[in-house]
Amino acid sequence: MADHYEVLGVSREATTDEIKKAYRRLARELHPDVNPGAEASERFKMVTHAYDVLSDAKQRQQYDMGGSGGMGGMGGAGFGGFGDIFDTFFGGQQQRGPKSRRERGQDALLRVEVDLAEVIFGTHRDLEVDTAVLCDTCQGSCCQPGTSPVTCDICRGSGSIQRAVRSLLGNVMTSTPCGTCRGYGTVIPHPCVSCQGQGRVRDRRTVPVDIPAGVDTGLRLQMPGSGEIGPAGGPHGDLYLEIKVRSDDRFSRNGDDLLCTLDVPMTDAILGVTTTIHALDGDVDVELKPGVQSNEVLTIRGRGVTKLRGNGRGDLRIGVQVVTPTRLDHREKELIKAFAAGRDQKSTQLGSFQQGLFSKLRDRFLS
Repeated sequence: MADHYEVLGVSREATTDEIKKAYRRLARELHPDVNPGAEASERFKMVTHAYDVLSDAKQRQQYDMGGSGGMGGMGGAGFGGFGDIFDTFFGGQQQRGPKSRRERGQDALLRVEVDLAEVIFGTHRDLEVDTAVLCDTCQGSCCQPGTSPVTCDICRGSGSIQRAVRSLLGNVMTSTPCGTCRGYGTVIPHPCVSCQGQGRVRDRRTVPVDIPAGVDTGLRLQMPGSGEIGPAGGPHGDLYLEIKVRSDDRFSRNGDDLLCTLDVPMTDAILGVTTTIHALDGDVDVELKPGVQSNEVLTIRGRGVTKLRGNGRGDLRIGVQVVTPTRLDHREKELIKAFAAGRDQKSTQLGSFQQGLFSKLRDRFLS
């Protein structure tokens, strides 16, 4: 068996750098892409194995002490390691084999508007989508019925062309996609006339969508496999729905709670009353106790938006706004004066400042 030092052409006292330089020089000279001969390939395997042994301090010590360091210890350093060596010296890995015509379709994004009332329990949409669908004529084969692709006679089905390129290292074999078959390895002599050899056509199709309860503006829903079909009948892409919730004239939203304002006549606020409001999901009875004040917030449990994650619903929160009449006739004024006199109320004065009574309803008043 050849001595590893002799294979690399170095002395037994050679340093690690000297061994590395010798290996690089021989690898450039003997690499199969530069020197494809059988003898050179065999020498290249021996040089690579010798370097693997002598570049490792422990293996080199064992070899110097009489260890075999034979070819059986190469592991994957023979022909199986050509790709890594090619990357090291010639930059980049070449394409292996022809590529497939079947590719995954692109994803699509649709914007869907829903009413606030639809958000409470969720809703259903049948969306019309302009997208790529499978060609009915060729069923994705890209060929006219009764025909099929044929092997490219330029690259002979490999999908690539080998060329010798001069470089600083000498002549190097490079691989580029075949210009005739565009790297597919086959050509289609009779393309389908319906899809022009693409295996898919543009068309409108209906996509049924169940929009869950609790969605909010800006949320994106993913529908795997509902996007366009890929070339040559490849897998479908995904469809993404971006939600926009339309604003409502009477209700606004704070998380899972619904907010609204109830205008209460002054007399009802004084005497108290039970009234019915028309909520987004049906009528709600609201009891106003005598003496209810403006800015009080009444909470109706479980009449808000259904939670997107988890169980149950939010609350309906009603901000009370007592309405003071602005136009009174003479009789009404006299009655109010008599009422005020009987109450012996204090004159108007400043009270304690209360901040944030309606912070929970800010969306309502800023809209």
